[in-house]
Amino acid sequence: MLTAQDIMTAEVVTVTPDMPVQDLAQLLVERQIGGVPVLDGEQLIGVVTENDLIDQAKRLHIPTVLTILDAFIPLESPKRLDHDLRKMTGTTVGDICSREVLTVETDATMEEIATIMAEQRIHTLPVLREGRLAGVIGKRDLLRVLARQS
Repeated sequence: MLTAQDIMTAEVVTVTPDMPVQDLAQLLVERQIGGVPVLDGEQLIGVVTENDLIDQAKRLHIPTVLTILDAFIPLESPKRLDHDLRKMTGTTVGDICSREVLTVETDATMEEIATIMAEQRIHTLPVLREGRLAGVIGKRDLLRVLARQS
């Protein structure tokens, strides 16, 4: 049974939170990759993907509010508006990266990895060994393995 160790890309391209967004876009295009882990020193602090860059170009959704007796009651979470504003106006990787990162250990099975990526809609999945970044699994890595098996 294949594990994350067998599937992952071990030579990982990483970025730092202070990298400018323009440099990130150029890196993703040049390396033909969809996302990269964000490291602060040796610590994994997030993942940034091409979707995070695309989010910068979207239109801001103004939350719907309900007006009752001159009081405004937001019908959506203010956290969502803050999140959207941060992504759209961010100038560095740290501003736009996803900080709630799902990871797997090197012994995770291919089935576990595929399930996480499909159910959570994750395109870039960091692989950890003893709490440190050991590799990354992208959609293309899974497809490459599936193509070899058929």
